[in-house]
Amino acid sequence: MTGNFPTVAVLGGTGSEGWGLGLRWASVGYPVIIGSRSVERAADAAAEIGRITEANLNLRKEGPSAQSIFVRGMNNRDAAEACDIAVLTVPFAAQKSTIEEVQSALTGKILVDVTVPLVPPKVLRVQLPDGGSAVAKIQEMLGDAVCVVSAFQNIAAAHLNDLDKDIDCDVLVCGNNKSAREDVIELAQAAGMRAWHGGPIANSAVAEAMTSLLLFINRNYGIDGSGFRITGTPMKDKD
Repeated sequence: MTGNFPTVAVLGGTGSEGWGLGLRWASVGYPVIIGSRSVERAADAAAEIGRITEANLNLRKEGPSAQSIFVRGMNNRDAAEACDIAVLTVPFAAQKSTIEEVQSALTGKILVDVTVPLVPPKVLRVQLPDGGSAVAKIQEMLGDAVCVVSAFQNIAAAHLNDLDKDIDCDVLVCGNNKSAREDVIELAQAAGMRAWHGGPIANSAVAEAMTSLLLFINRNYGIDGSGFRITGTPMKDKD
């Protein structure tokens, strides 16, 4: 770890969702590794995040110093090996193959899976896989050696990529290990989002299905990245 922050590897981090998450965490001082099948693309994405973050810090003159920015690019396997927490942001079609590639490097770590089971061309229709949850299938595949946590499925990438934009959408955090969920809630809060314990990994099906619904709402009403909020008064220390 660097300082008090875990090193976060964003696997598939050259895509818009992963890039935006990496940018958000780097901007508040987390050491970030951008993972990709291509080391060159990963290095380019990491360099761009570093440039934007440094420029933003110089303008704001608050938060971490520019010298604390630590963003690297690696292939997915090396990124998973070097991190404390891995975040999977690849398309559904590449989810299983990417996990097979990095599986041995994830032992004893938290894997945050952002996967949404969108099946083109009908991405506006909920199409959950057999068993009901794409992320739950990965927990089953990895077993108890890895704490899989589902999060960030419902956040528009364009909102993540704009550091000046407040993200008006809550995050559901599902996983079988409460402590791992808490760590991911801290990551969400650091990136400027409000997050909630969503219970066991099976409940990830709700967030996965919600994405198609939000995409439909975006299309039908011309909204640039709709989201949802949990209303009411939260009860302390409840799952």
